[in-house]
Order: sequence, then C-alpha cells, then structure tokens
Amino acid sequence: MELFDIVFFVFAFITVVSAFIVVFSKSVIYSAFSLLFTFFGVAALYVLLHADFIAVTQVLIYVGGILVLMLFGVMLTNKIVNVELKTGTLHTIPALLLVAVVAGTLGGLFYSTWKGDVAPPLPAFETTTKTLGEMLMTSYLLPFEIASVLLLVALMGAAMFARRRTKT
Repeated sequence: MELFDIVFFVFAFITVVSAFIVVFSKSVIYSAFSLLFTFFGVAALYVLLHADFIAVTQVLIYVGGILVLMLFGVMLTNKIVNVELKTGTLHTIPALLLVAVVAGTLGGLFYSTWKGDVAPPLPAFETTTKTLGEMLMTSYLLPFEIASVLLLVALMGAAMFARRRTKT
C-alpha cells in the first residue's frame, strides 16, 4: 500500500465518520460542525482524484457559503437545545431496500476496483481550470447563462414564498 492509498483512506474515513455524525447526532451544532468536516473531506477526495476545480468549488460554495450561513443560522436561533427532528412518517422497508441496493453497488465497485480490473493508472496531474474556463466562455456559454438566470429566478421565487405577509 502506497502513501497515496493511505492518505485516500484517511480522508475517506474522516468523511464517512463525520457524515455518520451529521446523520445520527441529536445536537444541531454537532451536526453542523460535522458537516464542515464532511465537506472538507469530500474536497480532499476530489483533490486526490485530480479534480482540482471541483475541489475548489466545493470549498468555496459549500464550506465558504452555505455552511457558514447554516452555522450562523443555528447559532442565532434561540431554541437549539431541544429541537425535535422527527417526522410523522417512517418508511423503514423502502429505506432498507435503497440502502441494500446502494451498499451492494458500492461493494461490487469496491471489489472490482480492488482487483485492479477497472481503474487504470492515473495520468500525471494537470490542472483542469483553464480547460473548464475556456469551455464555459466559448462552447457552453449559452447553457451557462440560461442556468444562471434560472437559478436567479428560483432564488427570487423562494424569497417571495419565504417572505411573511404582515397585516396592516
């Protein structure tokens, strides 16, 4: 086992353990901070898989924007100690079937990869930022702008729905 494999498994372990804490913790603050470690672990895995642009995007958007906003929201909330997170419905059997399918698929992928059948050796590291930037500004400019306008309209619609009506 090489150093790359050890580092990959360490970051994968950190990501999985922090994700379990996010799901199973009863404290919202512990879940939010564990989510921070999950996002950083996923970004590190992206770096190890030679996806540098996605890793930087992961850190900037999820860690820098969304998670900080969530942490401020949690910290500024008054009643965060006894928050009831249960829902009225419980779908155990469909959830178990879904978990079994996902676990079987991941187990199959892990087994086939472990044997060395699927993954060829990785090429030398090359940054993908320049290529992605050129593609976004040339051939994918129109879909990029349409997606940005669509996201802006969705954000404005969400703000309109979230806005409380006051009686005058």
